[in-house]
Amino acid sequence: MVFCENRNVDVLKSALLQSLGYHTITNFIVDTDTLVREYEKGTSVEGLLRSQIIKTPEDVKQNRTFPNVDGIKFLTHEGGCGGFRLDSETLCNLLAGYITNPNVAGATILSLGCQNAEVSFMEEAIKKRDPEFAKPLYILEQQKSKSERHFIEDAVKKTFIGLIEANKIKREPAPLNKLVLGLECGGSDGFSGISANPTLGHTSDLIVALGGTTILSEFPELNGVEQELINRCITRQEAVKFTHLMDTYSARTVALGSAFANNPSPGNIKDGLITDAMKSAGAAKKGGTSPITDVLDYTEKARKKGLNLLCTPGNDVESTTGLAGSGCNVIAFTTGLGTPTGNPIAPVIKISSNNELSERMKDIIDFNTGSIITGQDTIAAKGEELLDYIVKVASGEVQTAADRLGQDDFIPWKRGISL
Repeated sequence: MVFCENRNVDVLKSALLQSLGYHTITNFIVDTDTLVREYEKGTSVEGLLRSQIIKTPEDVKQNRTFPNVDGIKFLTHEGGCGGFRLDSETLCNLLAGYITNPNVAGATILSLGCQNAEVSFMEEAIKKRDPEFAKPLYILEQQKSKSERHFIEDAVKKTFIGLIEANKIKREPAPLNKLVLGLECGGSDGFSGISANPTLGHTSDLIVALGGTTILSEFPELNGVEQELINRCITRQEAVKFTHLMDTYSARTVALGSAFANNPSPGNIKDGLITDAMKSAGAAKKGGTSPITDVLDYTEKARKKGLNLLCTPGNDVESTTGLAGSGCNVIAFTTGLGTPTGNPIAPVIKISSNNELSERMKDIIDFNTGSIITGQDTIAAKGEELLDYIVKVASGEVQTAADRLGQDDFIPWKRGISL
């Protein structure tokens, strides 16, 4: 609940992952010992640079103590105290969103005891999201513990007991209307708006038509296309809320000496997205053509089926962090330049906009829409194919590259200042 506990979370991570069979498995290992041996032999700098230190493991297998639990995730952050008080309350809401997310079976929460992010705020937020909440939840306060060793021991034991309960849950069939899909983009290029983003938009429309929920985030990347989105809001209430959130956010950026116009990154600009309006015209296509049923502020839970808008920054990780906190159980992430972004609790499917990226960074790309650019496929065909892929990921049949690589990115959005 506060950055003071980050070290203790890391201790829990080292104590639990390997022992319970949840260590990250990759298709290579980094053999630093080779460099040490070469250095001790007096090898030159040029020789060290020529050393082969990337090796393929012979046979690494996970032997999980709890086979029905897909993973144990460890969240650290830099918030919870010392900053704007509302940021700490927002953090409590975000953590409540993660704890109540359908992908999460339970949680162990570490609190120091004196921080701004009070336990009672989080407990209240959990009850608001889920009045019938009954998952294993253990909240430990270090300032009430006899010692750090007792604190860690208690956390490990209670987490283990929680895993016993979580392991009793078995995967069961569910209709697609239970799916909540996050719509995200990052590292966009000139092809994103004509291949990957409209493909995801078509998939979003299919999910909405089947009774599911999709959430479009990144408000700075909707700058310039506001009227189109306002026209699609099903009631005036959603339109007014969207306009208010956009205007307030924009005014804050100006007050801090910036503007939405500064949203495109150097990589975006280099690849042709030279203005925010150009970037937004492509980014908004991830939302397809469906009516907008609700507009959410950061950390608000998605409660209405259909297409939702969620106020987050354009920062990829702050945005995906918010999507999972609002209830997304899968996130679809389009990219034209390549990014390894993942999330601790929601699988992030990486979708490339061009064939070259898919081939060059195939270790982080899950799905390619470059065949639209070459004329081999249509947006509709790839959209249907992507939906099938999403179902496989949600069903546990396919593991995303980000999950396989242990890319557990978690950065809460700070709107205030530090005090």
